[in-house]
Amino acid sequence: MTVRKNQATLTAAEKKSFTNALLELKRTGVYDRFVTTHNGFITGDTDNGDRVGHRSPSFLPWHRRFLIEFEQELQKVDPAVALPYWDWTADRTSRSSLWAADFLGGTGRARDGQVMDGPFAYSTGKWDMRVQVDGRPYLRRALGSAVAQLPTKAEVDNVLAMPEYDMAPWNSASGGFRNHLEGWRGANLHNRVHVWVGGQMGTGVSPNDPVFWMHHAYVDKLWADWQARHPQSPYLPAAGTVNVVDLHDTMRPWGNVTPADMLDHRKFYTFDTEPAAPASGTQR
Repeated sequence: MTVRKNQATLTAAEKKSFTNALLELKRTGVYDRFVTTHNGFITGDTDNGDRVGHRSPSFLPWHRRFLIEFEQELQKVDPAVALPYWDWTADRTSRSSLWAADFLGGTGRARDGQVMDGPFAYSTGKWDMRVQVDGRPYLRRALGSAVAQLPTKAEVDNVLAMPEYDMAPWNSASGGFRNHLEGWRGANLHNRVHVWVGGQMGTGVSPNDPVFWMHHAYVDKLWADWQARHPQSPYLPAAGTVNVVDLHDTMRPWGNVTPADMLDHRKFYTFDTEPAAPASGTQR
């Protein structure tokens, strides 16, 4: 069983294995297929359309499936690799270990945002932006520039306390846990992290930055934590909702995956700090 670990606990060898697998997926073109998929679903989903990956209840199950498929591709390169998660409530500054030259590299230079160190620097010749939004081929970051502070543990705890998964109008105006975690209301959690990193992370091609996977692995963990705290709170909406993915509706681009299929992460992987199991027989 795959175990996803906090990136802060990875050994030097585990970091190297993870970055090497990423570089191999980039070399073969597999990586860029995931960037293209994400970009299509962030730009194609609006509050008046057929929403799947963003600004909708399926934001969390959609990304869970997306990460599972990417993790499976990593494991074709190296079966020992799992997606680490970045707890941005704890590792909160540009001096945190994930931004070191032996892992993801640091922030971009002042004049153009280009990341100059680490395995994903353009100068190494191994990491170029083949799926672009601005014509620039290099990885860009501006850590802490557009927004000064990452979300705090207290802000996360407030969102985890919300008892209802989602509610009408099922979009970026909704109350409930999903929309507050996604960041369109309240403390702006998931969205704020994208903006804090900057560069490609602030665009639809955000998976161009490998930190995307670690950020979303933590968002996914927070969903698992919320499920454990609220075992009687199901995925909503259940059925019959126009332009929204209900519990048993299929999610694009997959023809046979529903939110119901994604409710129990333990079918696919566990976390190094696993939330308590919900009551048996509970539909979430």
